[in-house]
Amino acid sequence: MCFAGFVVAKSGFASFAEIRGRPDRTRPCAGHRASHSAGMSTPAPVLAPATLDWGRTRYEAAWRAQDELVARRMAGEVGDTLVFTEHEPVYTLGLRGGAEQHLVWDPVRLAREGIAVVKTNRGGDITYHGPGQIVGYPIVSLAARKDLHAYLRFLEQVLINSLGSLGLSAARREGKTGIWLGPRKIAAIGVAVKRWVAYHGFALNVNADLAHFQGIVPCGISATDGTVTSLQAELGRAADLAEVKAVLAAEFWAQLPTFLEPRE
Repeated sequence: MCFAGFVVAKSGFASFAEIRGRPDRTRPCAGHRASHSAGMSTPAPVLAPATLDWGRTRYEAAWRAQDELVARRMAGEVGDTLVFTEHEPVYTLGLRGGAEQHLVWDPVRLAREGIAVVKTNRGGDITYHGPGQIVGYPIVSLAARKDLHAYLRFLEQVLINSLGSLGLSAARREGKTGIWLGPRKIAAIGVAVKRWVAYHGFALNVNADLAHFQGIVPCGISATDGTVTSLQAELGRAADLAEVKAVLAAEFWAQLPTFLEPRE
């Protein structure tokens, strides 16, 4: 597989507006030339991976854009893509049974806080998205390795390694989802798959307003089981969102080829 380079724009990432109407992103692997000699077929181009930054989005609009990317990935029009965004404040409900019961605030409080509620088709329970939280949506074909559990472990390792590069020693927690610093959860993960193209992804609390997590039982985890934290809370200072995205993207693309290698 050829994973050299990303489609980039502006500060290293393509924007939300630029993904609509974009021509096919294809490129041959380095050193490979297509032959046009008589009697020889032209090799199919290799789809270039891309990192996109959609900036601040409403959840429903980003979900629709995700669906468009998934359809294009299934059709072979685009390569694997890592999307970054920050959502306007929203609680999202996953497919786990009883997720609605973990919404604590009533409609009046939700309206006062300006937080929407959206039911999704991802796995998991209820979680919060908002400004200061980096949401990553990898749109990735798992055709080479049809193992969704292994893919979840891959995303966990990307987050653990990235946080290590940023100065935090994070880990998995037995019997719990997401990424943890002891009893404090710093990242949530929830994915879906369609014809072995994975979508949805992870949410990493960077400079997020942690008070908004009080309106839910995050991922169904009670206060006695753990709390929620962020890079800002752990480091004692606001983190640079662009730096964190760059670390996440580098770690993701460095690990993906190895993850996708066929297993015996």
